[in-house]
Amino acid sequence: MGMMKQAKGLQEKMQSLQEEIADMEVTGSAGAGLVSVIVDGKGGLKSVKIDPSLAKPDEVEILEDLIVAAANDARGKAEGAAQEKMQELTAGLPLPEGFKLPF
Repeated sequence: MGMMKQAKGLQEKMQSLQEEIADMEVTGSAGAGLVSVIVDGKGGLKSVKIDPSLAKPDEVEILEDLIVAAANDARGKAEGAAQEKMQELTAGLPLPEGFKLPF
């Protein structure tokens, strides 16, 4: 019975943590800060900021590449933050090696 109670408690904490992760905002940047983006905890792009010096017609391709790099940077940071929170939640639980949450 104690195991079921622990599982229910873990499920409630997991749901709360997933909501907290979804509400996170993480900033990623590229080009020494000339382009920055904000993503949510699930990696969804929320905003893009571009230094005005990059808005030159002959540099559009560079700008596009920097936006992609900044978005990837932010997504990676968001995934890392989410993984850290999951590890904090499951610390001390007797989970099998390689077991990943959420399922």
